Amino acid sequence: MPGKTHHYPVTVTWTGNTGDGTAKPNGYSKDHEVSGEGKPVIPVSSDPAFNGDPARWNPEELLVASLSQCHMLWFLSRCAKAGVVVTAYVDRAEGVMIEDRDGGGRFDSVVLRPEITLANGADQKRADAQHHEAHRLCFIANSVNFPVTVEPVYRAG
Repeated sequence: MPGKTHHYPVTVTWTGNTGDGTAKPNGYSKDHEVSGEGKPVIPVSSDPAFNGDPARWNPEELLVASLSQCHMLWFLSRCAKAGVVVTAYVDRAEGVMIEDRDGGGRFDSVVLRPEITLANGADQKRADAQHHEAHRLCFIANSVNFPVTVEPVYRAG
């Protein structure tokens, strides 16, 4: 029997019309905004490799960020339930995308590299076990068709 169904409405608004719309292939900006009711606007563009604004987020970065956030939130939740005290967590995640000759492409992999500070006396093996559970439970990781690996580094707090 299926569980609960959740819906996540977002609005994506193109803001890159420089006057002539898409009349010319390179005559418009890739700038757009992601918004949701009651939430701040996220300025987004295309990857700079595809004529995007490097000062704005791009969809590929947001996908990697979503994977990182989902894993972190599950990991922290699992640690709290398992009695593993985490005092700091920073993930320097990286995604790899392969572009096809025709301009399309796909993500090949994402590596999460969280640096985790554990409270003095915390059991690192128990923390590792929570990573496995977090990865198993992450909604986003379960929805992609490429490998997502986790390479944690621990520090004592």
